[in-house]
Amino acid sequence: MSVLDAPRGLHNVVVTTTSIGDVRGDEGFYHYRQYSAIDIARALTFEDAWFLMVEGHLPGRAERTEFMKTIEPLRTLPDDVRAAVATVARTGPQQPLFALRTVLSGLLDSLPLYESSESDTRSITLRLCAMTPTILAAVYRIRAGLEPIEPREDLTTAQNWLFMITGDVPADDRARAIDRYLTATIDHGFNASTFTARVVASTGSDVASAVCAAIGAFAGPLHGGAPDRALEGLDQIADLESADSWARAKIAAGERIMGFGHPVYRTEDPRSVMLRDTAQELGGELIDKAVQVEKVIAAALADLKPDRKLYANVEYYAGVLMELCGIPRSMFTPTFACSRMVGWCANIVEQSHDSKIIRPIARYDGPAAPQPLPSR
Repeated sequence: MSVLDAPRGLHNVVVTTTSIGDVRGDEGFYHYRQYSAIDIARALTFEDAWFLMVEGHLPGRAERTEFMKTIEPLRTLPDDVRAAVATVARTGPQQPLFALRTVLSGLLDSLPLYESSESDTRSITLRLCAMTPTILAAVYRIRAGLEPIEPREDLTTAQNWLFMITGDVPADDRARAIDRYLTATIDHGFNASTFTARVVASTGSDVASAVCAAIGAFAGPLHGGAPDRALEGLDQIADLESADSWARAKIAAGERIMGFGHPVYRTEDPRSVMLRDTAQELGGELIDKAVQVEKVIAAALADLKPDRKLYANVEYYAGVLMELCGIPRSMFTPTFACSRMVGWCANIVEQSHDSKIIRPIARYDGPAAPQPLPSR
């Protein structure tokens, strides 16, 4: 059997085909199905993109109305889930994503994908996506000593997310800003968590197992767990005059500047550009500072790392945007997870149609084998 050596991290290795979307890093472009993801985020809604992921086409007016009627009641937690959320919030892991993983692993008992019907799989994935924001918001409020807030059927996903966290129905501009963020982060190629979900799905396991595995990958600071860290870096810069020296000190120490650089994009991250524009529409000192600091850090990176093209990525302005909208920093990555759940589920469903297990190999580089066992 011939063996192919892949580059570290499987960089630029094609492992399968997908009709969900793609990232064209050299162009600074990514899409959902046949549409620009940024066009959808700017002109449509999170629910439109969610429908596109599920059905393969954008909804007409009647289809959108029917889809909203389908997902609205799914946001409300059944009594057993509500009780589990309260227990996990008080006694479970502190990381909100790990709390979500604990709840989902204990309560979503579904058939293996290869034994489940299309309608059953669709039903559980819709339920997962609808419940995730409610679970995460409830965990946050319980830990803050507050009563969880039930989702309202007259509010969109973005509106409900802000409402369930803060207790206030958000202003239209804040809700629209979060809607754009959620829409723009549903899917992004075969990133680590999406690939993890598909590996588990390829074994024929159930949807909940695939999603829980994806959450574990997503929680890493080099993946979804970076928006708050990017904003912490901005906090450390007292004023614009100190930005250059701060960046150069980080680079000289070999430290990563969170919020800059991307494994795929060799241009500006289109998500970052859209979020920057959206944050500027909201206005304020924070976004003004962020824009100025971005330019200084980008210039320092270009000077000290001329062989690499490093720009602000989605986490840099995501943190700024969420801060402006009143989302606590501990809930930045959970906000990201609320949207990415839709992408994970779409990929799990697609992978379930392929009966071939994903099973690569590793090249062994340990001591030569076999060797005699040591004498005792």
